Amino acid sequence: MTMAGIPLEKRKISRQRIGTALMVCAACFLAALVSGVGRAQDFEKPVNTIDEDITAFSFAADGRIVYSVNRPFKTKQYDLEHDDVWIQEAGGKRRRIFIGEKFLRGATPFTYSVNSFRWSPNGHLILAELFTTTVDESGKTVDAPMTLVLDEAGKEVKMGEDNVIKDASRPTWLQDNATVIYFAEVLKPKVLFSFHYTNRSGAPGLVFEGRTFLDAVPVPGSNYEYAVERDKNLSGPPRLQKLEMLAQDDKEIATLDEYEGGLALSPSGTKIAYYIDKEVIEIRDLTEPTKFARVRAGFGVFRWAPDETRILLKRAVEKKSGDLVWIAIPPLVAHAADAEIEVSQPTPVPILRGLTFRVFAFSPDGKFIGVIVPGRRNLAVYPVPR
Repeated sequence: MTMAGIPLEKRKISRQRIGTALMVCAACFLAALVSGVGRAQDFEKPVNTIDEDITAFSFAADGRIVYSVNRPFKTKQYDLEHDDVWIQEAGGKRRRIFIGEKFLRGATPFTYSVNSFRWSPNGHLILAELFTTTVDESGKTVDAPMTLVLDEAGKEVKMGEDNVIKDASRPTWLQDNATVIYFAEVLKPKVLFSFHYTNRSGAPGLVFEGRTFLDAVPVPGSNYEYAVERDKNLSGPPRLQKLEMLAQDDKEIATLDEYEGGLALSPSGTKIAYYIDKEVIEIRDLTEPTKFARVRAGFGVFRWAPDETRILLKRAVEKKSGDLVWIAIPPLVAHAADAEIEVSQPTPVPILRGLTFRVFAFSPDGKFIGVIVPGRRNLAVYPVPR
């Protein structure tokens, strides 16, 4: 018996084959869909790219990005580098606000690159921390930090009588949008620092005079900083302090076993993390400082995830290229003074296809991550991978 010219037996076989083929196709489609969802986190296209040789960048709260572009030029005696400074508006328009080649400091030749930027609380002023190299009278080169203050149009802003803050590193703004707090080196090379201040109308001065610090991180939206204090002789243990920079009040949070660097405050300001050696990160609850945890992650540069359940670690030192991995944070628990502290070893989770990057930073709203790729050093901005 036939139907539409096909024997019934063969037609049944054909239906079976078609059914099997459809199931295989459906399974393939589902696998591809699931795989595609998984890849969407790692293979996400950037929402923004800036194809320049970028040395530093910073997100503003309103979506703008300030960034510096390496610009080499020649004089009769030297090959110099003076970074230009640009701003990309929230809508994508870009404008150069500062021409590096025109930035002079007397007749002494010098070269510089921008190390970091920091926006003022009102978003109208910018601190550009520079790494400078100057040629002295004997022809020797001298390296030193310097901070340049610009308004959002690129005009140089005088702090006191000068248009730069000499020997100033890690500069931050107070909430008055006029006072700058910065580190000055006390024990070289970059071991101990003292706090200094300057503003637009007065002379510079010391903050917490006579005290020295290993590291510090500002608390956004306030005049507070958390700092790791240590005496000048490096004889006592490091102490985590909460400092009110305007009134110069302080509160000791905890005495640390060791401190190796990387001080980072969580977005909510309730937790802080830092290296205690070249391998282990300690995470401490600032509301209950006896609660903390330790994770073995390897040395590098890390930032807090927006949800504070993880940190994002670049597995390389500052300004060197490394891959980016999520490191999960274990529960923070109280420990007795003489108790052995467990060190957890979470599995690192790579992001962005495991590619290497030179610099990275989260946007203030926690939705985006900006990365500078090695080589050409372009800036790419991605949604934060889950």
